[in-house]
Amino acid sequence: MTSARPDVLLIGAGVSGLTTAVRLAEEGMRVRVRARARPELTTSAAAGAIWDPIYASHRLVPRWSARAYDVFRDMVLAGRPEVRLVHGIEASRTPIPSPGWAHDLPGFRECDPGELPAGFVSGWHYTAPIIAMPPYLAYLERRLVAAGGTLEIAEVRSLRETPAPVVVNCSGIGARELVPDPEVEPIRGQLVAVRNPGVTDFFAEHTAELDEMTYLLPQGEILLLGGSAEKGQFDPQPDLTVAKGIIERCAGIVPAIATAPVLGHRTGIRPNRPEIRLEHEDLGGQQVVHNYGHSGAGVSLSWGCADSVLELVRAVI
Repeated sequence: MTSARPDVLLIGAGVSGLTTAVRLAEEGMRVRVRARARPELTTSAAAGAIWDPIYASHRLVPRWSARAYDVFRDMVLAGRPEVRLVHGIEASRTPIPSPGWAHDLPGFRECDPGELPAGFVSGWHYTAPIIAMPPYLAYLERRLVAAGGTLEIAEVRSLRETPAPVVVNCSGIGARELVPDPEVEPIRGQLVAVRNPGVTDFFAEHTAELDEMTYLLPQGEILLLGGSAEKGQFDPQPDLTVAKGIIERCAGIVPAIATAPVLGHRTGIRPNRPEIRLEHEDLGGQQVVHNYGHSGAGVSLSWGCADSVLELVRAVI
């Protein structure tokens, strides 16, 4: 397949790109993924990756997120080690009703006031998938290859000059220059990985938009602490002052975190956009399907968005 002309050239090897590539390849299409960096070096690899659909905007978010939840649940039932179903609490520092999307999830119930940490006044329990991203991205790559797809590391400088009748654009923050789309704006996120002092339930702060928030995501012996949302920031280097603030906030939830050994820092540049762009575009004969602008919800929407891309590609291929 490496020498044959692909049916689809897919740009981007983050979670949106690889998931979409797997979906297309497993439907029998010849798919070549082209990306400037390997999956383990993408923003997706740095994600805490708890299923949470709130930090992206599109009328189909409920459908896309429900589909992804079902896929992740099925992976757990099938024994995939990259995904866990974890019970926990999402809470707000302001009094708000629990969101409708949470009510149908396993384990949902409103928090009693005594269950909330200091400073939080509203909260709800539910069970959500948490994905260990570097191993999960490697799993997706293996599925892609098993389905006949290929991955090559190369820069894509134009959507118009490609060796395939259909281009699927999952370039994330790269869409800002590639499309170009000035509505795509960078938001740097930062996490701290510490040795887990015994946390088994997640805790996630609910905010109205992607912003500085406190969350604890257990992944076995590792506990991921978050987080930050630095708008307009492209620099991928971790800020140790931000990391110190993250640890202090999380220690306010679980005091043992204050002395937990730090194992590393993760940063990624989220592709924020007022609305996800998932649509077909005809560039003078070159057929392009866009799938980008997922902000902090790329993992949570990945399988649902891949389904929608498949429908669009089938219509033009």
